[in-house]
Amino acid sequence: MGRLFGTDGVRGVANADLTAELALGLSVAAAHVLAEAGTFEGHRPVAVVGRDPRASGEFLEAAVVAGLASAGVDVLRVGVLPTPAVAYLTGSLGADLGVMLSASHNPMPDNGIKFFARGGHKLADELEDRIEETYRAHSSGEPWERPTGSGVGRVTVYDEGFDNYVAHLVGVLPNRLDGLKVVIDGAHGAAARVSPEAFARAGAEVVTLGTDPDGLNINDGCGSTHLGQLRAAVVEHGADLGVAHDGDADRCLAVDREGNEVDGDQILAVLALGMREAGVLRKNTVVATVMSNLGFKLALEREGIDLVRTAVGDRYVLEEMKAHGFALGGEQSGHVIVLDHATTGDGTLTGLMLAARVAATGRPLGELAGVMERLPQILVNVPDVDRSRVATSPELTAAVADAERELGATGRVLLRPSGTEPLVRVMVEAADIEQARAVAERLADVVKSALG
Repeated sequence: MGRLFGTDGVRGVANADLTAELALGLSVAAAHVLAEAGTFEGHRPVAVVGRDPRASGEFLEAAVVAGLASAGVDVLRVGVLPTPAVAYLTGSLGADLGVMLSASHNPMPDNGIKFFARGGHKLADELEDRIEETYRAHSSGEPWERPTGSGVGRVTVYDEGFDNYVAHLVGVLPNRLDGLKVVIDGAHGAAARVSPEAFARAGAEVVTLGTDPDGLNINDGCGSTHLGQLRAAVVEHGADLGVAHDGDADRCLAVDREGNEVDGDQILAVLALGMREAGVLRKNTVVATVMSNLGFKLALEREGIDLVRTAVGDRYVLEEMKAHGFALGGEQSGHVIVLDHATTGDGTLTGLMLAARVAATGRPLGELAGVMERLPQILVNVPDVDRSRVATSPELTAAVADAERELGATGRVLLRPSGTEPLVRVMVEAADIEQARAVAERLADVVKSALG
């Protein structure tokens, strides 16, 4: 049996892979592991539990709440709120644990469980491993130690979470958004109420899409993975910009007033310049993954800003930021972390900060995003190969070296073994898309012959 926890919690098809029994068992295991680690010492433990609007979240939330309360943890149910809201409330309320039920940008049948430690930070790998080990031991018959009487957890509906979180978002903005018209696509997800309310309180005129969740329509043809409706709406309404979230609103992509996409790399570049100008870009550095566009790196170099790259995954970006005290990081997909104000990617905060930069400068978003030119990027997946030999194949090493010489300073090659499938991802960037495609296809052929 494979590891339950992936890079972003436990995910699967709800009621098939992710069952009520699994959700309950993991929650009880989490309570016991944190108790053994001393997290609850000297006080009665408290957990914050939230979810996105998926229909399956209703029964999974009930299972998680039951598991925590049965293990002696008091539960604050905050209802449908974004993942970063649950992280924020876990920290601001002094809770010992946060639990979010969401499968992010995945289709509606999926769902997931993500745990946050005290302070609203993602749980360490080591604690996730211990939770999984404890869950497996008890699911095979080992009895739990169960509190009784007044020792069982109490469950409270915490309605103030929405207003507290929105007030936090508006309160950290460097300036108001008065005079801006913004279209918001909430993906029929967790930000369907939060994002429009936050933008309106900050002074923007708001037009909404994807803000009528019914439990079944999350991410369905809308949100950050489907920008077509947002592009059209921004142009139709003559808006200054549009922002799109995913199902749990930990990411944000944008659209300028001409309907052009502004991706995570461009958002990071715009925010980096604004934060440097304000004196809050600590160590003059931005953190991004190896998949960030080469144009992003070249733009930062031109502006005199340092770039640190990590493995793919926002958790690795966050780890690097926390380890070295950096203030800004993120991914091309729109996970942007502003560490002074959030402990995880926050799509609503990102959109607000981007709009604030437009308002403060009086410049269109397209012009601000023009600080970087996205170089053509070709990605080829090569299946059914031995991904473990990517770094040790002499034939592959020589082919990559030849490609890098051909591309020079305005091109880049990245060969990355998939973490979940028997395939190798070949990514090539170049100033010319035809050159990028030719080099990528040539390298894919070498991968097949060398590792097949």
